[in-house]
Amino acid sequence: MIGARFRQSGRDSSRTSERVLMAIANIAQPTRDMAAPRRPGPLSHGERWYAVHTLPFAEARAEGHLHNQGFRTFQPKRQKTIRHARRLSTVEVPYFPRYLFIVLDMTRDQWRSVNGTFGVSRLVMWGDRPHPLPPGVVETMIASADPRGILQLARKLQVGGRVRLMAGPLAEQLAILDELDDSGRVRLLLDILGRQVATLTNANNVMPL
Repeated sequence: MIGARFRQSGRDSSRTSERVLMAIANIAQPTRDMAAPRRPGPLSHGERWYAVHTLPFAEARAEGHLHNQGFRTFQPKRQKTIRHARRLSTVEVPYFPRYLFIVLDMTRDQWRSVNGTFGVSRLVMWGDRPHPLPPGVVETMIASADPRGILQLARKLQVGGRVRLMAGPLAEQLAILDELDDSGRVRLLLDILGRQVATLTNANNVMPL
């Protein structure tokens, strides 16, 4: 019975890893006229990108400790508006909460040391080995990010598409993208109390759904 439970646990872990990787790959579908990656640099022969699952609210801590060990990482971010004591403030938060990405060469690096790093829960595994992300996924996110690592998703927006507001007083509200201009401003239609209400915001303040 113990063996059966272990096998079932392994299958559940593999399915969870597959869902995580599919969600990440969906965000990072390539677009035309993508700028070249700015950081980190190109991968060498044998290197691949892998996903690291961190402890809650420990993404920055984990990334710092991984850097101290000489690993290269990337943590995509987004801007989020938070409310506290009747005040609004915009902060930078991980785009994928509790995840960041690391470069590994399985023939060179002691990958098990990643799992023992402060702030890290575990590498995303497939069976008993770390599972690499599909080529180009993280590279596309790097190319879409500004120097602070904030993903610039305006190029993925489509008129008529559903979006989520990520910053401003209406943060977390769902809306329909009504207009998109060349200056980077968007006009959104929100459903408030049964009525469509229009609002304007920066294109980087919304996330396509």
